[in-house]
Amino acid sequence: MIIEQIYTGCLAQGAYYIESNGEAAIIDPLRETAPYIQKAERAGAKIKYVFETHFHADFVSGHLDLAKKTGATIVYGPQAKTAYPVHHATDGERFTVGAITIKVLHTPGHTFESTTYLLIDEAGKDHAIFTGDTLFIGDVGRPDLAIKGKLTERDLAGMLYDSLQTKIMTLADDVIVYPAHGAGSACGKNMSKETTDTLGNQKRFNYALRAKSKAEFVEKVLDGLTTAPAYFAENARLNKEGYESIDQVMQRGSNALSPAAFEAAVNETGALVLDVREAADFAKGFVPNAINIGLNGQFAPWVGALIPDLKQPIALVTPEGQESETVLRLARVGYDACIGFLQGGMDSWKQAGKEIDTVTSVSADEFAGQHRQNPAITVVDVRKPDEFKSGYVANAENFPLDNLNDYMAELPHNEPIYVHCAGGYRSMIANSILKARGFDNVVNVEGGIAAIQKAGIPLETKKSVNQ
Repeated sequence: MIIEQIYTGCLAQGAYYIESNGEAAIIDPLRETAPYIQKAERAGAKIKYVFETHFHADFVSGHLDLAKKTGATIVYGPQAKTAYPVHHATDGERFTVGAITIKVLHTPGHTFESTTYLLIDEAGKDHAIFTGDTLFIGDVGRPDLAIKGKLTERDLAGMLYDSLQTKIMTLADDVIVYPAHGAGSACGKNMSKETTDTLGNQKRFNYALRAKSKAEFVEKVLDGLTTAPAYFAENARLNKEGYESIDQVMQRGSNALSPAAFEAAVNETGALVLDVREAADFAKGFVPNAINIGLNGQFAPWVGALIPDLKQPIALVTPEGQESETVLRLARVGYDACIGFLQGGMDSWKQAGKEIDTVTSVSADEFAGQHRQNPAITVVDVRKPDEFKSGYVANAENFPLDNLNDYMAELPHNEPIYVHCAGGYRSMIANSILKARGFDNVVNVEGGIAAIQKAGIPLETKKSVNQ
């Protein structure tokens, strides 16, 4: 028996490859099919099933393409209604993969169809559970994403409590927990950096599993939930209704465009120019009105949070050699309308004599000098509210990046706006958005709040924050 976790840091997502005696199963695959197919081919195994724990909201799953290419059966748990053929499993149903068994445990709460898959080994022993978003390491799934009709998030949280108590907590302590996500995912609020653990440890240390009553569980799980990213509902819809083949998406997005063709295509389609280079490179020169979301950070979640329309045409500026990677990472969260990329990157754009914009950057020491000279300068902190509460520059405004567009009217056009975050990734995204909205006097503070504090600016902690 082989169990392999295939973890993707950008999405903090774990997919699983399971193999036994020439048969394989995939649980919660990402949209690219090659990694799973290649693993099975190398082992001489046939992919028999694709198990989905629920309709994922934070990424587009690869189940449809994977099933078409391998002949595998897509399996969902109870209450999953799809627009394409699947096997609708019943609670307690068993599937054989080689010499092992996969048992269906219907665990509603995160969503109605949420299902945990219990792996029973060759000896008939409960070995592991693949919990999807029902149980994480250190947390449980948020119960506010599948609200419908008269049901509230409290009702779903109560369902989740019952599922955990009756289906999960009754299992042995040595059962291994394999969740769908880890720290950094917006599907929970308190996930560990660890991506697997024993159930016994989770019973002892997971705050949600230690609740002494349903009422206590509901209060703890709902406390501190932030607004779900805007793209979640659309990704869940795509996973439920179906989507375009990843091969077609990749072919369309891999269209190399000369500077002239790139400019013409952007003007003709109204495409958003998305520049995925590192912040420092972007600041030195970029296509006017381009938005910078670097591949080196939490790229896909920020794309999902900041580009509201999944059908928005996108034209890419990437480091050379990372064009296909970028198209794929966009497709993972449902952004399939990429029309191509700037061939030769920014070097070719410059060589063609095209217009270039820049972002002024200052070191934390330079910013500290400006702030001491004039504490009333406009400072925008784009970190999350809880980050801001932990320490901020005097007179700074907290305009979280997720909601930056809501605060445009409060910003001056005729004086410098100093923008910072924790380390520089989010502040450059914010600067690019502000530039595209006509704020020409933005200044990026390099190194973020940590560098600012080292530069000698004392931080305050009492100001109310924007939610």
